[in-house]
Amino acid sequence: MRVVVAGASGLIGSRTVAGLRDHGVQAVPVSRSEGVDVITGQGLADALRGVEVVVDVTDAPSRGERASAEFFDTATANLLRAAAAAGAEHFVALSVVGADRVQGGYFRAKALQEQRVRRSPIPHSVVRATPFFESVDALSRSAKHADGVHVAPALVRPVSADDVAAAVSHAAVGVPLFGIREVAGPDQYRLDELTAKVQAAHGDPRGVVTDPHAPFFGAVLGERTLLPGADAHVGHGTLDQWLALR
Repeated sequence: MRVVVAGASGLIGSRTVAGLRDHGVQAVPVSRSEGVDVITGQGLADALRGVEVVVDVTDAPSRGERASAEFFDTATANLLRAAAAAGAEHFVALSVVGADRVQGGYFRAKALQEQRVRRSPIPHSVVRATPFFESVDALSRSAKHADGVHVAPALVRPVSADDVAAAVSHAAVGVPLFGIREVAGPDQYRLDELTAKVQAAHGDPRGVVTDPHAPFFGAVLGERTLLPGADAHVGHGTLDQWLALR
């Protein structure tokens, strides 16, 4: 099986390529470092020649709604066009839990990306992940307010990058879902509590201010916005394990 992984140099992409290769799959990395640009389309046709499955784990350079929407609109369209021309039999896209519920920010951009994938004639699977530990880490380092980091008390089940990559790899070697599979971490927190825990691990003295109106990825969250459904795949990696490796 020949699987092309777009975004292969990123956090999830590099792990996805490694996981697929460990299982004997011919995983072909696609990224700018490999001479392929999903925005301009440069090198896509050659990279996708003979492909059976295309995995899209590319990510926008900004979490702002406009910039991320423009990125995914262009990149996903180019990938789908090249995949169709190459005769791909399956298109796997990585998205986020909450894309169907949050009408703003990065979540809105991912929802638009999902729509493009669903409307394509290529059989598809969408993997939605809860926030990565790395996303919470970035939030904990934010310094936008003098009194500390403002964080909403939304419920969340953060997930490890390894577990997300495993879910994406599993989808890639399986039959198309023509739908969505969610992946989440094993433990539930409130986002403000979780951020404070990450800060404490870093020895960060600034503190967390609980603020229901504080945006996350450019969107204001409801209490259960970031929670997956009851049938979500539950990963094994925990926050404590992740922090121990930092």
